Amino acid sequence: MGLKIRLARAGAKKRPYYHIVVADSRSPRDGRFIEKLGSYNPMLPAEHEDRVRLQDERIRHWVGQGAVATERVARFLGKAGLAPMPAIREQPVKSAPKKKAQERAGAAAS
Repeated sequence: MGLKIRLARAGAKKRPYYHIVVADSRSPRDGRFIEKLGSYNPMLPAEHEDRVRLQDERIRHWVGQGAVATERVARFLGKAGLAPMPAIREQPVKSAPKKKAQERAGAAAS
């Protein structure tokens, strides 16, 4: 049984709210979980103290039991000092021109 520390969505339509839970990796995102470890409210400003709430002691317990945090939760744990900060991957920029358009722009600028 693989344990994951992940987000489970709650809240109304267009008003997301997430519980940080430890669950079996095979259970559905919003389905059965073992224990709630905190919450995440993306509607609050980034500097607000209640945006991410964590139960430090219980998170340490579950990490000691072999639970693996998902990428988003690992960032929360890194900022809280409960785990090493994960390497942040470079995000793709979908609005950037494609390869041929970049070549044409480079040729026109020359």
